[in-house]
Amino acid sequence: MIKPIELVIFDCDGVLVDSECIAVRVQVALGAELGWPLSEDEVVARFIGRSHAAIREQVAERLGQETAAVWAERFEQLHHEAVDAGLAPVEGLLEALDKITLPTCVASSGSHEKMRHTLGRTGLYERFEGRIHSSTEVAHGKPAPDLFLYAAERMGVSPQACVVVEDSRPGVQAARAAGMRALGYAGGLTPAEHLEGADTVVFHDMRKLPVLLREM
Repeated sequence: MIKPIELVIFDCDGVLVDSECIAVRVQVALGAELGWPLSEDEVVARFIGRSHAAIREQVAERLGQETAAVWAERFEQLHHEAVDAGLAPVEGLLEALDKITLPTCVASSGSHEKMRHTLGRTGLYERFEGRIHSSTEVAHGKPAPDLFLYAAERMGVSPQACVVVEDSRPGVQAARAAGMRALGYAGGLTPAEHLEGADTVVFHDMRKLPVLLREM
């Protein structure tokens, strides 16, 4: 028998804050600057949903450890500046959050420092304070299940009673690996077909989230 939902686990970038476009733009610029030309589609496929450590490993394999260190430092600087210049919640998110009565938390590949900045910049930090989890706290980032299992454990909820709201392929893969149901948000950069799979409902409008949760 399917357990009722007791916890909604939100990814951060691309689900709560509309930051993925910023990240992709910065990664493309860094690739051009540092010797790894990448299209926006290639950045989405390679980097979106993955931890900074995983991205740094990819860059190091291609360009060496020294350049990977420069890339990571430059990304933090440029991303921070772009977020300060203009970042907003994902369209329809605030309306959805106001209608969701289930317990919620955040589980993101980003660091706590990054989430304090992005969620704080958009006025969302206070909504989730004390219930924010980062891949820096677990051994393996997405698509491994570690982060979502850790979040469920910290929140005192079994994985089978959790639903994950994600916008990336590694994210929905991590949710499935954790034995959780997933809602794949395809209103951003990731094509819907990259989110489809077992125990996953794909949707395009964040305003529909409360209804989808009631139907699960």
